[in-house]
Amino acid sequence: MHIKSLRIENFRNLKSVGIEPHPRLNFYYGDNGAGKTSLLEALVVVSRGKSFKTAHIEELSGVDAAQFRVFLESRFAGQDHKMGLERDGKNWKARMDGQDVAMLSVLTRHLPMVLMEPNSHLLISGSPDGRRRFLDWGVFHVEPLFLDCWRRYSRALKQRNAALRAGQTRVLDSLDQLSARLGEQLNTYRLAYFSRLAEAFSQQEEVAGAPELKNVLLEFQPGWKGDSLLEALVRARKRDVESGATSQGPHRADVLFSKDEKAVRSVFSRGEQKSLVASLLLKQAELLAAQGEPPLVLLDDLASEFDQQHFASVLVRALACAGQVWVTGTSAPGRAPEHKVFHVKHGSVQELL
Repeated sequence: MHIKSLRIENFRNLKSVGIEPHPRLNFYYGDNGAGKTSLLEALVVVSRGKSFKTAHIEELSGVDAAQFRVFLESRFAGQDHKMGLERDGKNWKARMDGQDVAMLSVLTRHLPMVLMEPNSHLLISGSPDGRRRFLDWGVFHVEPLFLDCWRRYSRALKQRNAALRAGQTRVLDSLDQLSARLGEQLNTYRLAYFSRLAEAFSQQEEVAGAPELKNVLLEFQPGWKGDSLLEALVRARKRDVESGATSQGPHRADVLFSKDEKAVRSVFSRGEQKSLVASLLLKQAELLAAQGEPPLVLLDDLASEFDQQHFASVLVRALACAGQVWVTGTSAPGRAPEHKVFHVKHGSVQELL
């Protein structure tokens, strides 16, 4: 897929921006604070419903109004689509092809994207939540039944936690059955995708400038001990009643990374972790492209994160698997294949001819 046009209104310091990007490669350069990252952030908000910079959605609106608007025209699965999102701190309204959208997942499905940004290393060193989101993004785009299963399991989990806090032990028998059935199905979807990802990652050739990635192993942990989730829930019930929370299940799943039987997070430098994350994200993009729909790849300030050789390697891989690539940086690009260059300054964006 690729974006044909983008219009942003009142998003951070971007008061009114309209661009028509190149279908393959686009560079956005300018000083720090000019609004380069905000361009990418606006796209991420449309696709994921939330920002990668802040958990407080109200911070995204500029000074002109309480809400922001993002509109774009894209090419997805051989068809043109128009989509838009208007949002303030509490409410949102989305449309696609002239129709109101009831769930933001509709936009997500039609706007697949992979983002690399300065904090991407937290995929390795951060909490399991980020690694579950990373995994679930891939599952969502290849398994149509995943989202419904995830939502149903989340509802069952909330009901079970409420029953635990209320001491409703009789209700827990039926909720354990439901949670176990949905949880194991959810785990099946995750494990199928993880197996593809881990195999593809292990078979890749050494990434230029990143020899440390050789022999890195990926391990999936489902979130409970033993083969049966139902048995795990029953065993943990007494402890769960005392804590008021479910301790076993796919909401506790994690992905571990190791090399030479040591945890990567403890032996890799931050730079090496960033190299690993870049390779993982690109591998996700490659898997999605293999399904027939190359995603949008966003590279935010990557030149400041990697040396020239590694940056060039990432860009080449991104171009090979992406439908379109957007790159931000503080300096104008050097030689590149067919592309467009945009200068971002004080919240305005100008194409350089």
